[in-house]
Amino acid sequence: MHTQKHKDRLIGRVRRLKGQLEGVERALNGEAPCGEILRQLASIRGAISGLTAEVMEHHLREHVLEAETEADRHQGGEELMGVLRTYLK
Repeated sequence: MHTQKHKDRLIGRVRRLKGQLEGVERALNGEAPCGEILRQLASIRGAISGLTAEVMEHHLREHVLEAETEADRHQGGEELMGVLRTYLK
């Protein structure tokens, strides 16, 4: 389970992403140059990758490395492998 501090940090990152996406929408509506929009999209992609890495690391620590039982460790590892397969497609 995510600690409140960790959850607050993740929610903050999600809110910043929402703001970035809204900025792209404003740029599109305002007919901003393609280069500007592409830079914003690249920034969003980096932010999503960072958020994904943080959640994956937390999952690995909590549900694999610090799992209470071997069955929990196995399940946590299987979940992470499934996500990685999807993420890397």
